[in-house]
Amino acid sequence: MTRPVPSHATSAELLVLHTLRCVGVSGLSRVAGATGLTESDTESELIDLALAGLVTRTSGDFGGWGLTEDGRVADAERIADEVAAAGARPRLTAAFDRFLLLNPELLDLCTSWQTRTMGGTMTMNDHSDPAYDAQVLDRFTEFHRRAEPVCAELAAALPRFQRYAVRLGDALARARAGSLEYVTDSTSSYHTVWFQLHEDLLTTLGIPRH
Repeated sequence: MTRPVPSHATSAELLVLHTLRCVGVSGLSRVAGATGLTESDTESELIDLALAGLVTRTSGDFGGWGLTEDGRVADAERIADEVAAAGARPRLTAAFDRFLLLNPELLDLCTSWQTRTMGGTMTMNDHSDPAYDAQVLDRFTEFHRRAEPVCAELAAALPRFQRYAVRLGDALARARAGSLEYVTDSTSSYHTVWFQLHEDLLTTLGIPRH
């Protein structure tokens, strides 16, 4: 039998539960980074959710915290209630449509970052050409300027979406400062955060990923 999040559940509990739904099995630090909560507060919420049978923790190199099947059901129910209570669906749907217009461009940018054409042949980008990387990062910066209003629309509809603009901006700033893994190759990269935002929008609106 499904055990829903208790009626006394806090917004932090729902935030942690839903973050796991969007990021998948993750360690404590990654969950805390995604939510914006401290590791101590995040761990406290995870323990409470585990006691409710909604999350579980596995050990090992590839282990971490993850949702149980009851947790997935409870998250879907709670998020649907959240959207309905806020009357946010029309605004979220409109913002999602604008997100979908940007999404193919982001994927093309990631391809340009990971590969490049040399002598008519496409090859992996080994990042040995700073001028090429700077050019692509400039395109990411221009893209981010157009993505920010979409993030703002989402945050206006549901405050928990505010965290995405912060995380995307931080990833871009770190990449421009020389930490190139923050473009596509880190669990906190621009591409990873964008993917999680896409997953969040799909789950929030109840749209299956194809």
